[in-house]
Formats: sequence, structure tokens, C-alpha cells
Amino acid sequence: MVQLLVAALVLVAASGAATAWALWQLVSAVRTVQGRDVRERTLRLMALFAPGVAAVAQDPRALLAWQPLAGTARRLFREECAALDGAAGTTFPFSAEQIQAAHSRWTAEWLVWEQAHDSEYKLKVAEIEATLQGPGASPVGRARLDAVEREKLERYQRRYEEYVRVGKAFQALLS
Repeated sequence: MVQLLVAALVLVAASGAATAWALWQLVSAVRTVQGRDVRERTLRLMALFAPGVAAVAQDPRALLAWQPLAGTARRLFREECAALDGAAGTTFPFSAEQIQAAHSRWTAEWLVWEQAHDSEYKLKVAEIEATLQGPGASPVGRARLDAVEREKLERYQRRYEEYVRVGKAFQALLS
């Protein structure tokens, strides 16, 4: 009977070791699968934001559409984004420096547009004023001049409203 009890204890111990080994193998396999899943999600995030990074390079306003999506992805996939941050050496996919650069570019583009707009309308006004100087001056010419001045102001106001709206949106991203 003692021999049977010892044999049973040996069998249980051996079975426990086998169970422990099998459990360890299962945990290892799960970790491998989880690691693979994390890598796959990380690669998918890179692919997801590649068009956004390219779009921002073309037009700084694109950042205003892509950054909220990036924030959501960062909250949902913290581990994956942390890995991407580490690999990139900065915040993925848009760093504070990139946001600031987009804001600066937007401002610079506004200044270029503003100067071109001013030059365009100075030329239009000068051409109309030249027709008003001669003997064939008419009220129609004066009305054209007034229409050009209104057009200049309306176009400037529309563009300025967009400039301010986008500039404030960039500031909100930076704060």
C-alpha cells in the first residue's frame, strides 16, 4: 500500500511537471502571437499615416485633418505608438516641431499670397485708371474701378478669414 501511495505521488509530481511545462509552452506561444500582433498593428499604423505625412508636406492645412486621427490612434494603440516614437526619436506621426513648422509654413504662404494679391490688384487698378485719364473717360470706367476695389477687398477678407481660422487651429494643436 505504501508502495502504491509513493507511486501515486510520483505520478502526480510527474503530471504536475508535465502540466507546468505545457502551461509554460502555452504562455510562450501566446506571448509570441501577441508580439506578432503588436508588430502587425505597428506596421499598419505606419501605413495608415504615410499618406497623412505626405499630405502635410504638400499642404500644411492637411495636418488639421490628420492630427485628430493621430491623437485617437495614440490613445487606442499606446504600445504601438510608443514603439514608433522610440524608432522615430519623436512623437509619431506628427511632432510638436512638425506642427510648428506647418504653422510657420502656413503663415509664410499667407504673406506670399497677400503680396501677390496686392500686386495683382494694383495692376488692375492702374490699367483702369489709365483709361480714366484720357479723353474717353466715362462713368463706366469709374464703376469698373469701384468693382475692382470691392472684388479686391472681398477676396482679401475671405482669404484672411481662412488664414485666421487655420492659424487658430494650429495654435490649438500646439497648446
